[in-house]
Amino acid sequence: MTARVPGSKSITNRALLLAAAARGTSRLTAPLVSDDTVAFRTALEHLGAGVRESDDAWEVTGLGRGPVGGADIWCADAGTAARFLPPFAATGRGTYLFDGSDQLRARPLQPLVAALERLGADVVTQGPRVLPLRVRADGLSGGELTVDGGLSSQFLSGLLMAAPLASAPLTVTVRDLVSRPYVDMTLALMRHFGARATAGPPEVFTIGDGGYRAADLAVEPDASTASYFFAAAAVTGNAVTVPGLGRNSLQGDLRFVDTLRRAGAHVDIGDSATTVTGTGRLRGGFHVDMGKISDTFMTLAAIAPLADGPITIRGIGHARLKESDRIDAVARNLAACGIPVETGQDWLTVRPGHVVPTRIACHRDHRIAMAFSVLGLRSPRLTFDEPECVVKTFPAFHEELNRLFPEGAGRR
Repeated sequence: MTARVPGSKSITNRALLLAAAARGTSRLTAPLVSDDTVAFRTALEHLGAGVRESDDAWEVTGLGRGPVGGADIWCADAGTAARFLPPFAATGRGTYLFDGSDQLRARPLQPLVAALERLGADVVTQGPRVLPLRVRADGLSGGELTVDGGLSSQFLSGLLMAAPLASAPLTVTVRDLVSRPYVDMTLALMRHFGARATAGPPEVFTIGDGGYRAADLAVEPDASTASYFFAAAAVTGNAVTVPGLGRNSLQGDLRFVDTLRRAGAHVDIGDSATTVTGTGRLRGGFHVDMGKISDTFMTLAAIAPLADGPITIRGIGHARLKESDRIDAVARNLAACGIPVETGQDWLTVRPGHVVPTRIACHRDHRIAMAFSVLGLRSPRLTFDEPECVVKTFPAFHEELNRLFPEGAGRR
C-alpha cells in the first residue's frame, strides 16, 4: 500500500522563512497545507513577503532583508512561528508584537529572548519570558554567542536562519543540544538558499553574513507523519510505502523506522521511497534513545502494549515542553487503557498488556491523536475526545488511515 503523506511541516516553514528573507521569487512545490503552515505563511505576509498559490506550489517573493515598518503577528498554535519569526523581525526595523493561543503562550521562550538581547535586540515579554513578545527591531549584530539548546532546537534554528541578515558573521556555541537532526535540516536548507553555514566542532555553528538568494524547492513528505503509517504496517502485518522519503532525506525522523526494525518489522529505505513490512507481531525487550527523533516517540509508545516485552524510551525530557507534556499525556492514556507504564523525567517504560476500551485525551496535541489512532487499529474500541486536532499538521489524517486500513475503527 502507498500512503499519501503530505509535505513536511518542518521543511515547509523553514523554506517559507528563507524564501521570504531571500532576494527574488522562490517556488516551493508540494508544501504542507495545515493550520501551522497557514499561520506561518500568513505571518510572513504581514511581515511584508508576498506569497501566491500556483497549482501545487507556493511562490514566495522575498524581501531580500529583514522586515520594515512593524506589525502585529498572530502565531496561533505554531511553535515554529513563535521561535523562528522574532529573530527574523529583529534583523529589520520597526516594532513587532508576537502572540498566540493559550497553548502556545505556555511554551517557553527564555533561551531565544536571552540570545536576541545579547545580539542587540530590544525584546519585552509578559510573564516568565513567554508570549506575548514584543521586538523593537533595529538590526542584529553578529559576533559570538553561547546558547542553551536543552529545551528545544527551534531556538537555535531561529537564530541561525536570522544570522545571514545580521551586520556581521555569527558563531554560536550550543550547550546540551537536543534534536540535532532538525538543526542539520536547518543548515542544509540555509545553504540551499545561498547562505554560508558551517558546523564544527560538533556544537559550534558559524554563519556568514550576506543574506539569501531565491531558490526553488520540492518539499519532502513529512517523516514524523509517516511514522504513524509505518507503525500501522508493523502492527497489522501489512506493507506500507511512502514515496519521496529515501536515504537522502533531510529529516532525521525517518530514523524511526530503525526502531520498527528492532521491533521485528522489515524495513527497506531506497533512493526515493521507504517501505515497512510488518508481521503483525512486535518484538519488545529493548531500550531506545529517541532524543534526536522525539516527535516520533509517541508512535512507538502507543504501539508498545502490543509487543512481547517491555520497551523503554529514553532521552525525551524536552518532549514535556511541546504542545502538551507528552510523556505525561502518553503515560496517562496508556494507564487508562489498562497498560502498565512507568515514567521518569526523560523516560518511560511501557509493558505489554490487554488494551481496554477508553477515551483518549488528546490535549489538543495532534501527535497524541495520531499515535493512539495506530493503537486503535488493533484495539478498535478506543475513542478520542478531540480527533480534529490533527488539522495542525495533517487535516486528512483520519481519512487516509481509514483508506489504508478500512477494518480499523474507533478513531472518533
